[in-house]
Order: sequence, then C-alpha cells, then structure tokens
Amino acid sequence: MHIVLLSGGSGKRLWPLSNDIRSKQFLKLFSQIDGEHLSMIQRVYRQIRQALPEAGVTIATSQAQVSTLQHQLGLGIDISVEPCRRDTFPAIVLVSAYLRDVKKVPLDAAVAVCPVDPYVEEAFFSAVGELAQLAEAGAANLMLMGIEPTYPSEKYGYILPASAERVSRVSAFREKPDAKTAEAYIAQGALWNSGVFAYRLGYVLEKAHRLLDFSGYDDLYAHYADLKKISFDYAVAEQERSIGVLRYAGEWRDLGTWNTLTEVMREHAIGDVTLDENCHNLHVVNEMDVPILCMGVSNAVVAASPEGILVADKHASSFIKPYVEQFRQQIHFAEKSWGYFQVIDIERESMTIKVTLNAGHAMHYHRHEHRDEVWTIVEGTGRALVDGAWRDVRPSDIIELPRGCCHKLAATTKLVAIEVQLGEDITVEDKVVEAE
Repeated sequence: MHIVLLSGGSGKRLWPLSNDIRSKQFLKLFSQIDGEHLSMIQRVYRQIRQALPEAGVTIATSQAQVSTLQHQLGLGIDISVEPCRRDTFPAIVLVSAYLRDVKKVPLDAAVAVCPVDPYVEEAFFSAVGELAQLAEAGAANLMLMGIEPTYPSEKYGYILPASAERVSRVSAFREKPDAKTAEAYIAQGALWNSGVFAYRLGYVLEKAHRLLDFSGYDDLYAHYADLKKISFDYAVAEQERSIGVLRYAGEWRDLGTWNTLTEVMREHAIGDVTLDENCHNLHVVNEMDVPILCMGVSNAVVAASPEGILVADKHASSFIKPYVEQFRQQIHFAEKSWGYFQVIDIERESMTIKVTLNAGHAMHYHRHEHRDEVWTIVEGTGRALVDGAWRDVRPSDIIELPRGCCHKLAATTKLVAIEVQLGEDITVEDKVVEAE
C-alpha cells in the first residue's frame, strides 16, 4: 500500500501567514500537550505514520515547496516534484509513473491519494488504509472516500451512493450546490466528496497511456510543461463506471479559511499577544517581534507576520482571496531545508536578510551572476566555503562574496547571519547551484 499526499496551494486565504512558498499546510498553529506547535502537514504525516506504519508515503508537490517540506518533515521524506502546474490528472499520472519507475512499486499495488491538509483524527487514516485494500482487492476500479455530511454545505461536491451500505457503488456525482439543493442531496443519502481516492497503480497508468503520449517517468517529466491541463475528475472519474465509495462518519474538516481554522485552534493567542477580559471569540497569531494588544474585540481574527497584518471579522475573512491577489510584494519569510530566512529591509539596489541555519545543516553550494553579498555572523559557529576554500566562522566575522563566486554556509551550532545583497537586479532566480 502506498499513500500519496498532494501538497499544493497558493497561500492566499490564510494571508499574511501564508504565501506562494509557505502555503497553509506549513503554518504551525496546532498546539500539542508538550507545548510544541505542529503544522497541518506535520500533523497529517504523523497520523499516517501512526495509523499505517507499513505504508509507503510520497508527497507530490512543486519545487517551491520542497525545502519547506524537508525542513518540517526531515530530509529523508520521499518527494515527487511537479515541474509546473498542469491540473490534477497530469499530477496524479506523474506521481504514479514515479512510483512505478523510480520506486519500483508493483502495478497491482494499491495507491491512496489524499490532500495534505484535512483536519481529522487518526481513525480517518485507518479508513484510508481500508479504502486502499478495497481498491487492491478489485472492489471497484476507483474507490472514493465519502464523508457523512453534518450540514448542507455549499463548499463541497457530493457523491450519490447506490445504497446505504458502508461500501457502495457510486450512482452519480453532484457539483457544489446551493444550501437548498445540498439539503435535497443529503435527503437522498449523498456524501461529501473528501477528495480522497484509491486505485491500483496499473489502472491509472493504463488510463494515462491512452490519453497522454509518454514512454515512462523520465519522458513524462521532461515534457510535462507540454501536457494539456485536465482534471482527474474529468479524465477518469466521470468516464469510469466501476466506482465505489466507502462511508466515513468521523470528524473531517477542510481548513481552507481563517474562519474554519480558528474553529479547531486550541489557543486564542499565539505569539506576543495580550487580550483584555472583554475579548470574545477572538483569535490572534503574531509572528512579529512586537507585541499585539487587543481590547474589546469579538468574533474576529488578527494575524501579523513580516508579510502584513490582517484584522478581520471571522465571517468576512472567508472572502480574503481577491484582496490578497492584488498585492505584489517580495516574500519576507520562508523555511528552507537548512533553516529559514526573514527579509529585514528592501531598498532599490539592496536587500537585507536574517538567515538562520539549524545545527548540522548547510546551504547548497551556489553563486549569483547579478549581485554581491556580504555575510555578517551574529550567532553560533560553523564553516563557510568560498570558491573551494573552507574557513571557520563565529560571531563578528564578515565574509564578502562578489558576484560570480561560489559559496555556502554550514552550521556547527545554530548559526545566524545577516546577509546584505547588493545589485541592480536582485531576484530569487539569480542563483546557480554548483557541485562542491
């Protein structure tokens, strides 16, 4: 059995904590008994490992999210990288070809595909394991997870099962309805479509070779940008007659907005936050180094990060996306495989960044064509590699890096440096990774 987690998202609805690199699944907002905070992806990954310890797990994602995934889950996780966005069918085919050609997963093995960000209990992933077993046993070519609805939601698609049994054939699908239509669907026994499905690996690859021209994983990856955008539902689900559904009656939530996210947050305040006694149903998340004080505020969410500040009525926060899409700004915070960085200052021909490397980690060896850099070590110890020569570094050391030179930092202890970038064309694209 193999589990594929789909990790995507543009980071708009949970602004200002999320951005194009740091999507909602990476926000550490779920408090644990030991005081640690987990992100959605950490919580889901931990639940899968506990519920299905023998299952293989692969995360399908974009190159932009790889560093964050490695920072939160470890360098040993299995990742299938999508070169560019081509909708859900090409993405599923790519990861399926990766499982077959790279991981050598047998064609008759079951694969269960899950979004990376549901809020569920561990029992949900035990049900995912059951779903995969049904697919492997041939109960249907495609097995879906249907959620017993708790209210007539307008946010989800609906599955109409042919019977009221726990495992049933699917008779029809329905798109996202209005509330009145949703009530009628539920009266007919409809289930929410969770977006979780399972299949035998060979089934999807057979479908893929009928619709796409490729010889294997390497060929598909090389020509991925040329593929037509098409959804998995349109390419496969709507054309397939042998579809089954497994009912799930436990807790399941799609935490897509601040309004739904705060419903499951145990703490009303994260970070340097003070609330007076007249605040009610207020959630505040502060990632800044300045305090936030709220007085007499109710039914609202306040979020502050280097990207910006949000103050919104909880219901209104669900409609944030079109406003955030108007913003055009430099990403100010991002997690990397080696640690994280935070932009401190931006001028016309300079940018100042605080770089933090975790102990025992190192940057990639790289160079820049269009900018100079200067590192000032402010905390910790480590080593710097500049044009093939290593040197020890400690607080107060200054390292000048003219454009074109190859360089990297490696941390012995936690290492903090202030990086000043200088040039007329400072962009994230100006980076060339080199072999040491």
